[in-house]
Amino acid sequence: MEAAVEFINSIIWSKALIFLCLAAGLYFSARTRFMQIRGFFEMCRLTVQGEKSEAGVSSFQALAMSMAGRMGIGNIAGVATAIAFGGPGAIFWMWIMGFLGASTSYVESTLAQIYKTKDAEGRYRGGPAYYIEKAMGLKWYALAFAVATIAAAGFLMPGVQANAIADSIINACRGGTLCGPLDGQFMGMASEQALKLGIGTVVALLLGVVIFGGVKRIANFAEVVVPFMAAAFILMAIVIMIINYDRVPDMFRTVFSSAFGAHAAFGAMMGLAVEWGVKRGIYANEAGQGTGPHAAAASEVSHPAKQGYVQAFAIYFDTMLVCTSTAFLILAAGTYNVYSPVAGGAPVFAGLAGVSEGAGYAQAAVETVLPGWGSAFVAIAIFFFAFTTIMAYYYMAETNLSYINHNRKRPLTVLLLRLGIIGMVVFGAFHNAKMAWALGDIGVGLMAWLNIIAILIVQKPALLALRDYERQKKLGLDPTFDPDALGIKNADFWRHRKLEPSRSE
Repeated sequence: MEAAVEFINSIIWSKALIFLCLAAGLYFSARTRFMQIRGFFEMCRLTVQGEKSEAGVSSFQALAMSMAGRMGIGNIAGVATAIAFGGPGAIFWMWIMGFLGASTSYVESTLAQIYKTKDAEGRYRGGPAYYIEKAMGLKWYALAFAVATIAAAGFLMPGVQANAIADSIINACRGGTLCGPLDGQFMGMASEQALKLGIGTVVALLLGVVIFGGVKRIANFAEVVVPFMAAAFILMAIVIMIINYDRVPDMFRTVFSSAFGAHAAFGAMMGLAVEWGVKRGIYANEAGQGTGPHAAAASEVSHPAKQGYVQAFAIYFDTMLVCTSTAFLILAAGTYNVYSPVAGGAPVFAGLAGVSEGAGYAQAAVETVLPGWGSAFVAIAIFFFAFTTIMAYYYMAETNLSYINHNRKRPLTVLLLRLGIIGMVVFGAFHNAKMAWALGDIGVGLMAWLNIIAILIVQKPALLALRDYERQKKLGLDPTFDPDALGIKNADFWRHRKLEPSRSE
């Protein structure tokens, strides 16, 4: 079973997908005239603005929902894994992927807004499946994406997050701080598995409380939790860097030199640095993966480009702040190992004994500042990061289920999806971590292949929307969207909205 999963993963995540992700980001940056630079202050302004309605959520809530999906275990364990197998230089390529990915995120999120619709309960729905059908006219392709997303977000990817929650709590329990008497001597293999099962059950129950409340409850929960957990984690990284200030200059030199194969120890790993940086960068910020557009479509805005700007900012926040914070606290503290691609995978840098690659690197780093409590702090951070991500995964899967159901209300299918994702959380919590990551990678890769190819084909409406938005801004207007004036077809929601002048924003 594991061999088959690894084989499938190696095919999906071949170098072709790595190249496609980088090339798409560079291409969209050029086509948008690097809107991620020109429009940075506009991104910041729009992020804190926006209205909400009975049908949609505010721009900030949509941002929080998409950030809930992005800010998961990839921001902690994913970054640590990239360092372990790609060297410190992988962080540079995560930055490159984040910078280029901001333009990709703009395109996919604006398309989601342009082609969004309302479901049977009057809520906004949209995403790749919707714009693939409406802009490309290929229902089979749209259906393929919807099925892939339900499988990935509903069943393959939640296990990674749940597994990381369980493992981080187990790590903290070994130190005795978080679990009291459950120290390393007391916890045998059987008790660890029992504890993981218990953790998975508790997480599943909490998830059920949120997702059975619908999209509004998801948005309200994310709006409060996401900014708080991100700020706390970034603050801890800053503290660790201040304490280890003498290591910071060398840390930067190591990142840049190893990114281009110039570092003595990591010189042979440039290819791996690119591969792991891009791979984990996509897993963390999800640019081009097709997950962000689902939340983007749910927002209430007067022009699709507005939410495109906001979602582009989300990539900056995720990669440049949260992922970088994880990398810097690990590198500054020196609590990581880098494994050689040759010589049987022996470590070429061994700064940490007895801890496997992943969240344990971050826990060990924080332990240098908070002895006895560092592991617990990271375990709590991982819980919130991973829990909100699972919550966002459910929303993505539900949106694609709504697409398959032609936006009709079919409670049984929604119930089965909810029970399925809850069950996968319990299963993933005590399953093999390597298998969980491989399954998660397959889910991410499938969605990325289908979505990036689609947005490369149907990019034009998003680019027209950007030019239209910038034109109206230059005239001093609050931009509004008229698809007919731009020659955009099948934007039915916006066409009907234009015919309803009494509609309040």
